[in-house]
Amino acid sequence: MNFIAPFAHPIYVMLKPVGAVCNLRCKYCYYLDKKDLYPAADNYLLSKELLEDFIRQYLESHTTSEILFTWHGGETLMRNISFYKKALELQRIYGRGRPIDNVLQTNGTLLTDEWCRFFKENNFLIGISIDGPQHCHDVYRRDREGRPSFLRVMKGISLLKKHGVAFNVMAVVNDYNVDYPLEFYRFFKSMDCRYIQFAPIVETIHGKPASWNVPSGKWGDFLIAIFDEWVKKDVGTYYIQYFDATLANWVGQSPGVCTLAKTCGHAGVLEFNGDLYSCDHFVYPEYKLGNIKNRTLTGMMYSERQLKFGTDKYDTLPQQCRNCEYLFACNGECPKNRILPTADGESGLNYLCEGYYKFFKHVAPSMDFMKNELINQRPPANIMYQKS
Repeated sequence: MNFIAPFAHPIYVMLKPVGAVCNLRCKYCYYLDKKDLYPAADNYLLSKELLEDFIRQYLESHTTSEILFTWHGGETLMRNISFYKKALELQRIYGRGRPIDNVLQTNGTLLTDEWCRFFKENNFLIGISIDGPQHCHDVYRRDREGRPSFLRVMKGISLLKKHGVAFNVMAVVNDYNVDYPLEFYRFFKSMDCRYIQFAPIVETIHGKPASWNVPSGKWGDFLIAIFDEWVKKDVGTYYIQYFDATLANWVGQSPGVCTLAKTCGHAGVLEFNGDLYSCDHFVYPEYKLGNIKNRTLTGMMYSERQLKFGTDKYDTLPQQCRNCEYLFACNGECPKNRILPTADGESGLNYLCEGYYKFFKHVAPSMDFMKNELINQRPPANIMYQKS
């Protein structure tokens, strides 16, 4: 077992200031039921004492100048502005003059002028969860009363633009919107959103794939359709996380997204009560590393247990994956999605394998061209000026 050398990478921990509490009830949400882990909780609010302990430990763990705080939910805006003002105050106290960035993920429905002024004044980057145009978004992203949320999200985005707040989008790809790739992509371009992230939904219910999962083959077709438009006219102006990560793997660099990296375990998640888990998608008792009340973030994130969690991503790959010509580009993708048997009956094949293989095979000539441009210190965007 080749463990990652201690302190080879900075600690990265997402903070859940309201745990799994949310004002929406998105049908595919994997996090809402995490409240069941804490049935005796009076509320799901991170206390000021734990907030200070976390910020102090988090900043002490960083020896680099690049420090990023990520606020995640549930719905992060169900904590009031005073909570985040306190967080910034603590960052200043314990940061000792170092530059600190804050990223906050929200469904956008609770944004107001006051929130947006605060984010602008404090240089927050806001991640907005939106699943494409209205007919796509409202299929699954509804509130407690079953009402659609698209118009409220768009109002929130308008407020972000009004106040000049930097934002990007996170879009879940499911069994419905996967059939509208170009409409989906052009919708985000119409918003002038330059940084776009996709998250293919893969969940199980009682051990079987959920009905809203994105079909694997269609996931590949979805990526291909968007790539073919992007590669002709949008390289260097619109940044699609999957395409950037694929090119990074093609040239042997870190992909910047854990799902396509060779190892994982670099990003823990801290629940409202101080419990630390190995990953946002592995918030289960067996992946609980401890609690910051009695263990340090550094000790837990660099523990043998967490390092093994990270290297298991590669070490537990089935033989079919190890023999694949595109293993370097996929690395087996996220371990949570390895729910199928291989053709030989070995467990651990990724649910999205068919789609990824289709995508990588299609984009290989383009990736080879862009790789060559980078090697020769020319911009990959030159691919748009090739003669067809």
